[in-house]
Amino acid sequence: MKIHSANLIHSLSRNAGGLYESVRRLVQSLEDEGVGVGVFGTSDSHTAEDIGLWAPTVVKIFKPIWPESFGYSPGYLNALEEYAPDIIHTHGIWLYPSMAARRYCLSTGARSIISAHGMLDPWAVNNSKWKKAIAYALFEQAHLENADCLRALCPSEAESIRKVGLKSPIAIIPNGIDLPEGPPDLPAPWSGRIAADRKVLLYLGRIHPKKGLPELLRAWAELRKENQKRSANWVLVICGWDQSGHEAELQQICDTLSLPWADLRVATPSGVAEPSVLFTGPQFNDAKSAAYHHSDAFILPSFSEGLPMVVLEAWAYGLPVLITPECNLPEGTETEAAIGIATNAAAIAEGMRRLLEMTDAERKAMGLRGRLLILNKFNWRSIAQTMKRLYEWMLGGGDSPDCVLR
Repeated sequence: MKIHSANLIHSLSRNAGGLYESVRRLVQSLEDEGVGVGVFGTSDSHTAEDIGLWAPTVVKIFKPIWPESFGYSPGYLNALEEYAPDIIHTHGIWLYPSMAARRYCLSTGARSIISAHGMLDPWAVNNSKWKKAIAYALFEQAHLENADCLRALCPSEAESIRKVGLKSPIAIIPNGIDLPEGPPDLPAPWSGRIAADRKVLLYLGRIHPKKGLPELLRAWAELRKENQKRSANWVLVICGWDQSGHEAELQQICDTLSLPWADLRVATPSGVAEPSVLFTGPQFNDAKSAAYHHSDAFILPSFSEGLPMVVLEAWAYGLPVLITPECNLPEGTETEAAIGIATNAAAIAEGMRRLLEMTDAERKAMGLRGRLLILNKFNWRSIAQTMKRLYEWMLGGGDSPDCVLR
C-alpha cells in the first residue's frame, strides 16, 4: 500500500528560512522513494517567485487572513480533508498548521508526526515567551502531546523535547543537503566591491538577535586591533534578510567599534577604503550559491538552532566553518571539519584567530572533511529512506527503525 503524507508548513517561500530548503528537499526525496506527498502552506510576498522549485510535488497554496503571520486560511482544513492523507507531518510549531493537524487527526484517526525544527529548544521557547505560552495553552499542547512521533534533528534536540515533558516516541533524523554540481555562472555578489585577493569570512542567514552577530562584530574588532595586517587580508561578509531592524543595529555597532563597513545595496563614494565588514542583503538561489563558492570560510555564532541548513550548505561547498555547540553539529568538531566556538566575543575571536592563522591548505583540508560528512551522513536519499521506514512503522508496519527513541 502506498503511503500518502501531508506536509504542513507555514510559508512555502524563502520567508521560511531553512525550512524552505529542508522541507522542500525532504518531500521531493520522499517522492523519489515512492511516498505520496502533498504540501500545504500559505502565500506571501515571495511565493510566486519560489513555488516552481517545489516541482514535481503537489503543493496547495492558501491565502492567509488576518493576522497573516498566524497562517489561518478558511479553506485550509477542507483541502486537507479532501486530500485524505494517512500521515500528517507538521514542520514547525506555534502557528495555524498545528491547529489544523490536530483537528484533522481527531476527526480521521490519521497518524501525526511533528518536526519542531529547533522550536522547542530553550532559547527558542523563551523568545517571545508570553505569545508561545498562549499558543501552548490554546492548541499547541494538545498537538504535541497527541503526536504519534516527534522528529528531532539531533540528540540535543531530542533532549530538549523530553525536558518539555513530551512522552511520544522521538525519531532522530537530520536535515540533508545536495552537493553542488559545479561552480555557478554568477560572480560573487560582492564582485567589484572587494578586492579579488582578499579572503571572505561569510555569514549567511537571518539577521536576527539569536544568531550572535553583535558578538561576532565585537570579536572581529578585537582581531583587527591585535593584528590589523593579518585581518586586513579578510573581510567579514554578512548576507541575509533583516528581521525587525536588527541590521541597522549591527551597522551602529560597527560605527561604535570603528569597524569600516559598507552596504552592497548603497553606492560607495570614490576614495573610500575597502570595508572590513560588508552587508549584502539577502542572497537566494544562484546568488546564494555564488556567495558560498566565492567565500573562504563560514561562521555561525548562533545561540539557538535546530540543525542549521547553512552549515550543511557551507560544508557542501567545501568551506571550513566555525560553529557554536548550539548549532547541534558535534560531528563537525569531532571530525575536524569545524572550529568550535562559544557564543561570547572572546571565544569567537579565539576561533577566528585560529582560522586566520591556518594555511590555505589547512583550511581547504578542513572544508573537504566537511564535504565528506555531507556525503556520508547528510545526503537526502538516505534521509528519505529512513523517513519512509518511520512512516511505515507509524502505520503498523513492523519493528521501529533504529532512529526511534522510546
